[in-house]
Amino acid sequence: MTKSNSLVAMDLATSLHPSTDARALEKTGPLIMDRGEGIYVYDTDGKQYIEGLAGLWSVAVGFSEKRLAEAAMKQMEKLPFYHIFFSKSHEPSIRLSDKLIEMADDPRLSRVFYTNSGSEANDTVIKLVWYMNNALGRPKKKKFLARQRAYHGITIGAGSLTALPANHKDFDLPVIPVIHLTCPYYYRLAKDGETEAEFTHRLLVEVEDTILREGPETIAAFIGEPVMGGGGVFPPPQGYWRGIEALCRKYDILLVADEVITGFGRLGTAFAFKKYGFSPDIVTVSKQITSSYMPLGAVLFGEALYNVVADNSHKIGTFGHGFTASAHPVVTAVALENLKIIEECDLIGNAARLEAPFQNGLRQLAELPFVGDVRGLGLLAALELVADKRSKCPFSEAGRVGALAMQIAHEQGLILRAIGDTLALCPPLIVTEDQVREIIERMRRILTLTIERIPGLGVA
Repeated sequence: MTKSNSLVAMDLATSLHPSTDARALEKTGPLIMDRGEGIYVYDTDGKQYIEGLAGLWSVAVGFSEKRLAEAAMKQMEKLPFYHIFFSKSHEPSIRLSDKLIEMADDPRLSRVFYTNSGSEANDTVIKLVWYMNNALGRPKKKKFLARQRAYHGITIGAGSLTALPANHKDFDLPVIPVIHLTCPYYYRLAKDGETEAEFTHRLLVEVEDTILREGPETIAAFIGEPVMGGGGVFPPPQGYWRGIEALCRKYDILLVADEVITGFGRLGTAFAFKKYGFSPDIVTVSKQITSSYMPLGAVLFGEALYNVVADNSHKIGTFGHGFTASAHPVVTAVALENLKIIEECDLIGNAARLEAPFQNGLRQLAELPFVGDVRGLGLLAALELVADKRSKCPFSEAGRVGALAMQIAHEQGLILRAIGDTLALCPPLIVTEDQVREIIERMRRILTLTIERIPGLGVA
């Protein structure tokens, strides 16, 4: 038995994979990756793939950045672990907090709390907001407003904020008080003849009507991804975020920007809230903070929330929340070096410069049959496949064509993500213009091969 076959057998005998049909995997076996180099990864058979999703929307600096390995080893040799519980701290976490607040560059953001993931960051937001409102004598102000198709994580709290059927079904979610509003999905949810501005107005009316129906005194926070990712890549329509911010200010509701995907340059700005011109009360980050070389998440917030939490912790005697690896010194040292690379190599500027060739090149693929919509910003994009372009009619068996396209993409050496029949792309921020052209060329080939096979599926 070869090493590859041995690993497949071992994996199937011992592992349960996330976001996977376990029985289907038993028939096919996993695709085992062996090494990475720049924007490429290689499987155990030596086949090269362009990692067109940056792992999980997350690897800014590519898959072979030696400076991050060196930063980890240097910190390992100095202080391999220490916590920040019980009034302790260490240099890497202190310096990272200072750096994050500098990059956020917003007067509403001045404090940082560390977690191990984006899910835990959004769970922490729930607890922080509830803790604050209890301390302020507002025990009814606990509800969250989120959106349909949102993805905020998979822990019990964050998974409740998420609004994707597969993440709720048979998990008994949601379990916290959350109201899911209309997704800002202009391509499919706009009415006939409705402009983006009119669509935005309708969504904002829905938000305000919901606040008034539930009672502003019961609504704690509105949480949203500036550009929705895992639900299908939905850039917001014109004026959406400034309208949401205005409603939050009007009714004393905290505004939470989930920047787990968009933070640290994905859209060509340090944070997406800068691109859309709004100022959140809380920001959650993860993924590109370390380029996923190490697990790390964080919550950024301001003095108003901090002071209430600090006063209440003094009253109770402690702030009773945290994780063993919160602000782990090796992880935060890697994050510091990763952010240093992003700045030194101007990867945020690279995303801004490559936005036009990337987005325009993909939009040219809309000329192909079954490509209904191409959307995105910066180095984040999606192509939605439909049975009929004129009517936008979806395929009769949702997800089947997307799964076929993802299979063909693997055959053609491009890793992307099929979200139903939407194909998502999110290359590492180190991608070059030549590599962008190669991604688009491979996408054209993948779509052409998929189109040839669609009639055989009996869904067109």
